[in-house]
Amino acid sequence: MARPVRIEYQGAAYHVAARGNDRREIFRDDADRKQFLSTLARAVEEHGLQVHGYCLMPNHYHLLIRTPRGNLSQSIGWLQTTYTIRFNRRHDRRGHLFQGRFKAHLVEAQRYAAELLRHLHLIPVRPHDQTAAVPRERWVALDDYPWSSHRFYDGDKPAPAWLSMEWLELFGGDPDQARKGYREFIQDGFENGTRDIFADLYRGLILGSEAMRNRVLERLEEKPGQDEQKPRHPIRHDRAVGAVTALAAKEDDVRWKAWLRVYHGGERKTDVARSLGYRDGSAITHLLKRFEKCLSGDKALQGKAAALIHSLESSNG
Repeated sequence: MARPVRIEYQGAAYHVAARGNDRREIFRDDADRKQFLSTLARAVEEHGLQVHGYCLMPNHYHLLIRTPRGNLSQSIGWLQTTYTIRFNRRHDRRGHLFQGRFKAHLVEAQRYAAELLRHLHLIPVRPHDQTAAVPRERWVALDDYPWSSHRFYDGDKPAPAWLSMEWLELFGGDPDQARKGYREFIQDGFENGTRDIFADLYRGLILGSEAMRNRVLERLEEKPGQDEQKPRHPIRHDRAVGAVTALAAKEDDVRWKAWLRVYHGGERKTDVARSLGYRDGSAITHLLKRFEKCLSGDKALQGKAAALIHSLESSNG
């Protein structure tokens, strides 16, 4: 069965989520959570992500992001691969950390961003029925929860530099008014519950109006069953790509060349395939899939991957 299409274009907004393998923990302690957020901050710097909201739970995470470079798969793939390597080394383990592919819902931000923010921020305190009103006594627990972006929207703490607060404007014209509007919107979830916004998903992929869906599908000339849809002219980060290209050139093993150039340099698989003598991008997809399986069970390979990532981060400041 073909995997779902990844709809990717410059400036697209997404709700992204991933769960631990077999529903196991992906965060064992606060040090893991801090490591994930620092890796996410690096993805903002190196891959140009805009992060508008997040929530970390013991065995899964949620992100609200925008991709100015149209590089969803590459940036989230880098985030999860890099975090997995660091998690495995820290806990002396092997194997995959995340279960399957991450979920990515293309979002019409103006229409759904506010509700998605509320959905994410209420996850730590909401009842099993996600549409039911949150018990009032859980408000303190919400304010005290340190692993979501709620406290930054609420104004309790200043936001880190890597977190975009642009969507706060959805709740009011000036910062004080916006934070008051945000808090009232959250409070409504305690009093009246929330609706199931994911019931509006189109083909399990798009959360937006019919007009938005039509624009996206026309723009991308949708091809069912294809893994990804790329922008025709992706924006490149020349400094990062240059460092990756130089590092890849030193590698004799074609697997490392492809791994570096696709996951860390943001190159298209078709371009990498052509330069490495493969028929098409699908060959690189299969090559990387086999390599990731080897990587997940080999500590020596994981050590090399960690060293390469460190080298790239050092070269990019």
